[in-house]
Amino acid sequence: MEIVNDRKAAIKKLKLLTFGSKSNVDTFRAKLDEAYKTTFLPNGVECSEYKYGNVACDVLAPEIYSSNRVMLYIHGGSFVGGSRVAYRSFCSSLASKCYCRVVVPEYRLAPAFPYPAANEDIQGVFKSLFTEEQIACSLNADKGSKPQLPEIIIAADSSAASIACSLIFNLRDRYRSCIKNVLLFSPWLDLSNGSKLISTKKISDEVMSGDVLRKSSSVYTYESNTSSPYVSPLLAGDDAIKNFPPVFIQMGEKEILLDDAKAFAKNLIEAGNSCTLDVWPNMMFMFQMADEYLHESHLALDKVGKVVTGYEAGQKTVEIENKPKLECSLRSEA
Repeated sequence: MEIVNDRKAAIKKLKLLTFGSKSNVDTFRAKLDEAYKTTFLPNGVECSEYKYGNVACDVLAPEIYSSNRVMLYIHGGSFVGGSRVAYRSFCSSLASKCYCRVVVPEYRLAPAFPYPAANEDIQGVFKSLFTEEQIACSLNADKGSKPQLPEIIIAADSSAASIACSLIFNLRDRYRSCIKNVLLFSPWLDLSNGSKLISTKKISDEVMSGDVLRKSSSVYTYESNTSSPYVSPLLAGDDAIKNFPPVFIQMGEKEILLDDAKAFAKNLIEAGNSCTLDVWPNMMFMFQMADEYLHESHLALDKVGKVVTGYEAGQKTVEIENKPKLECSLRSEA
């Protein structure tokens, strides 16, 4: 069915992702989940629940996927909200576009569990996932041949960008070497007092505002922590970003977050890393999650799929090996 763009409806839905000074935690979470939950997953994606590192996770598997590729998706929600239920449809679309399984953890949220609770949960999930993917690659390897290394993609949006970067900053080289891509959608990259988005009283776009950043940050951690690169990745030094995996940032042209993304991309490139900033004309914060209202949402995820599969880099043929799912034999159901 052809989509008739409805910008007003898209903005109304996307604002539910933002937690401001007038928001109530319980109401915010309930409205976000209600607006984004879906009964049926797109494109025949199957959803199972498993535990990685003692954290409950969705494992979203499309009908066809590369057996050694998996995506760890860290959902946004202003550090306060968001859930597997809310992100199930969006991450299912990513799974289909990228021909891979997508793991979505139900990590602990502020204010009951402030920083670094989410970071600790995601660290545990990643290491458990890495170990099991290594085992799966070994079992799938042809006799006498060297097993492939797992191909892991780290993806995150908005507030979760800092959690994703924190994860990578803390990883040893043996883990980092298996991260093929880092995908960031509309990332929050600087929550420190030095940020103009934090210090300016009235600054906003159609969806995001300085008030949202200040309020979300204040319930996530102490002000003294906001200058840490684990909270504000834009402030990370060269040692932290050295040998950072290739980064792909996708966002809208109208976002107040865009300048920070440009600065972060510059930092990564100057440190010798690869970073692509994909800016969509006339689009707003997290436009990809309003796919029922915006045709551009579908085109944007198509592009993400090409980046992950290698098509964007000139690999014209995407090789897919749909081997049996080994997860069931390697871990117990939650």
